[in-house]
Amino acid sequence: MADETDAAPPPTLLAAASVVPPETAAPPETAASEEVLTVLDVAPPVTEKEVSPQKPPPPPEEVVAVVDSEKKVPQNLVSFKEESNRLADLSESERRALEELKQSVQEALRNGIFTSQPQPPPPPPPPQSAEKPPEKIEEASEKREPNPVAESEISTQEESAKDENVKPTPNPTIESILKHESPTQEDVSIWGIPLLKDERSDMILLKFLRAREFKVKEAFAMLKNTIFWRKEFGIDALVDDDLGEHLEKVVFMHGFDRDGHPVCYNVYGEFQNKELYQKTFSDEEKRMKFLRWRIQFLERSIRKLDFTPGGVNTIFQVNDLKNSPGPGKWELRQATKQALQLLQDNYPEFVAKQVFINVPWWYLAFYMMISPFLTQRTKSKFVFASPAKSAKTLFKYISPEQVPIQYGGLSVDYCDCNPDFGIADPVTEITVKPSTKQTVEILVSEQCVIVWEVRVVGWEVAYGAEFIPDAEDEYTVVVQKATKMAPTDDPVMCNSFKIKELGKIVITIDNPTSKKKKLLYRFKVKPYSN
Repeated sequence: MADETDAAPPPTLLAAASVVPPETAAPPETAASEEVLTVLDVAPPVTEKEVSPQKPPPPPEEVVAVVDSEKKVPQNLVSFKEESNRLADLSESERRALEELKQSVQEALRNGIFTSQPQPPPPPPPPQSAEKPPEKIEEASEKREPNPVAESEISTQEESAKDENVKPTPNPTIESILKHESPTQEDVSIWGIPLLKDERSDMILLKFLRAREFKVKEAFAMLKNTIFWRKEFGIDALVDDDLGEHLEKVVFMHGFDRDGHPVCYNVYGEFQNKELYQKTFSDEEKRMKFLRWRIQFLERSIRKLDFTPGGVNTIFQVNDLKNSPGPGKWELRQATKQALQLLQDNYPEFVAKQVFINVPWWYLAFYMMISPFLTQRTKSKFVFASPAKSAKTLFKYISPEQVPIQYGGLSVDYCDCNPDFGIADPVTEITVKPSTKQTVEILVSEQCVIVWEVRVVGWEVAYGAEFIPDAEDEYTVVVQKATKMAPTDDPVMCNSFKIKELGKIVITIDNPTSKKKKLLYRFKVKPYSN
């Protein structure tokens, strides 16, 4: 659906890296003291404790090892680091290539090359006939008897032409291109940015250079072909067209990754809807309309990017393959292949990362089919994750508060169901080890209302919450009775409690399974009112 390792790693091979040696951990008493997190008055302090129901807690070094292993990148993922787009960070050869490309573009603008469509090659010369050479024909004509009537007509025509002083009509296309319609720099724009007008243009040219490994001639040819294609496809008019909203759940923008890139979600499973599939892919006309819609969506997204040096001008792509149509869907394969070629030829270096989640077994075979059509640089941006690892993989690149709720996060878009929290409210992540209880304590130092929400990805745990006052003669208040949460239950639990006296909120997660679980939580302090 957008920009895209020769052989992709199987989605089930996302193995964790090595752990930190035990000697790097702090001594037990130091580690225990570090479990208390100090928070200022604007937010109550929080402590996190881990208790095993059958055995004492593991030594601190084991905790450190587990935490460190979570930070490692799986060994089989291909790493891609996005280059700087600041001119000062370019190497000498890269700066020289940029200057050469700018000179080529300046000359093309001066000569009107970008405004004239490429002309087809001239037809080949006709084959020589088997007639006699011209000399012999003339000799034969001299031997013929003179025809005074014909000679008189020819003489009359020549004199008439001289009298009328007829001149050949100039070619209007060539004259207009060379004299009258040579464009200025502002006349040729791409993605709303005029070529060579300001520093944003340098960022555009750098994309074409990087797509062609800083080979100036190839980058210029790609830029020229892209400009011609945009005129032929009618991109500027397409941006404002109304193509409907029936595909808004198929492709949508939501939030930002940890580096500030906008995130685009491509949900292939929506095409399991037979009516939507037929409406989108059943014939060539419908497939072309889908292609135009997808190009329009991308164009609108690109025009919101920051093309100033140091700005974010790439997009983080998430491709959800859950319940996606299989390889037998010929129409979808054709549309995907066509879109892929257009995007790779005309939208260079707009993808920061390409993450595939919920990857089924058959997709790797399909990927091998389209892999020859992708550049090595494009393939180096790919990350694959099986259904069991999808949320964890997303959290590696995107904060949970920015991840939509259907993908394991806490972000609910266009919803008033929980107005206390939004995409800007940070989330704390904790790994709950197998067969252990994880507690989170929110210390309260004043009268207030505490609001919190909790999620364990995939649940299969028990969740409970209570308020424990500091005064020894006061009773513990059960806020949320310990309840076993199934995977099909509500993904997020929201609670609040009015606090009139000093104490603490204790959230407990009991994980009886043999798998590690990811706990997400956040809370707010609101003024107390009677």
